[in-house]
Amino acid sequence: MKEHHKIIIAGAGGIAEAAGLLLMEWSEVPPTLFIGNRTLKKAENVARWIETGTTKPCSVQAFHLPADGMTDEMRKILEQADVLLDCLPGSLAPRMAQLARDFRLHYANLTEYVAETDKIMDLARDADTGFVLQTGLAPGYIDVLAHGMYREFCQDFGVDKVEKLEMKVGALTDHAVAPHYYGFTWSPVGVATEYLKDAVVIRDYKKTVRPALSERSTIIIDGIAYEDDLTSGGAADLPDALAGKVRTLDYKTLRHPGHYGWVQTQRAGLGNSREAIAVLQDKMETAIPNVEDDRIILYAAVEGKDAGGILRRREVAKLILPQVVGKHRLRAIQTTTAVPMLQAAELLLGSARRGVILQSQIDPEPFLNGAFIVPVYGS
Repeated sequence: MKEHHKIIIAGAGGIAEAAGLLLMEWSEVPPTLFIGNRTLKKAENVARWIETGTTKPCSVQAFHLPADGMTDEMRKILEQADVLLDCLPGSLAPRMAQLARDFRLHYANLTEYVAETDKIMDLARDADTGFVLQTGLAPGYIDVLAHGMYREFCQDFGVDKVEKLEMKVGALTDHAVAPHYYGFTWSPVGVATEYLKDAVVIRDYKKTVRPALSERSTIIIDGIAYEDDLTSGGAADLPDALAGKVRTLDYKTLRHPGHYGWVQTQRAGLGNSREAIAVLQDKMETAIPNVEDDRIILYAAVEGKDAGGILRRREVAKLILPQVVGKHRLRAIQTTTAVPMLQAAELLLGSARRGVILQSQIDPEPFLNGAFIVPVYGS
């Protein structure tokens, strides 16, 4: 951030922590931060963690963000802020977006939840401020990267259609043991949701849906074999934006070999309702530990024929590890999720963009080379 802004972070989890610390450390002009959570003590803990972890002068205020209703303190904060960064569970996103609209704040969120995103698109369509949706890692960064690769491929090879656009991301542990070959590095409910909800894809140039975990395959990235499979949410709006232009487009989640076979047995007989998600989450949390050491693997590829009929393929792969920021060590899932949201906030605060802004509507060149993105993802 090149100017002073007042920023609300809704939530008090790991991504909220990272977003606040990164804003303080990497902004040219550190902002005034407000950390809101329905449990005030958690918000106070995050505020204190940021204050003790930054090397910059800072102003961080915790406040109570009730599940319903409005406190006087909350109203005063909403009235003076510039942007609301929503780090709460996706089910709460429509309420946060409504508050942003009511108080004329810019808004950015992380959720991959499709129904909640549709609600926000309706309420923010003609808003006076900008709403960047699904701007984390996946959905988020991976979609901007893939869309930029598609545009560059078409321009370089003189075509307007391609055969394949592939996006793959894995939030993985350094080690994995039987029988589940996994460790939780982020939200268990998020993992359960993406394993059960349908995935939106493009097949034969048309947007359609496929069941989660229905198209498993093996991929080798930097000499290491992973399994990938369809999961929900990660494709953002690209199936809408690129229908008719890409023959096959999908987002898949990367896992260590053996994990998906174990998950398949756990989800046998379950549907994809909210109750089924809770059941799968409980089964996974009973067997799978939470792990602090993590790594993010991401891969994007575009394939198609050039104007002369020669089949060509371009690929980008990245490995992202934990990183020291200020006086704290942030996990890879924290930095890779938080910085696209912060880059989106800078985009909103530095432009006249209004209404809903989806991933396909973000200009890849400046975004992918932004001041928050490059220190984590590289140029």
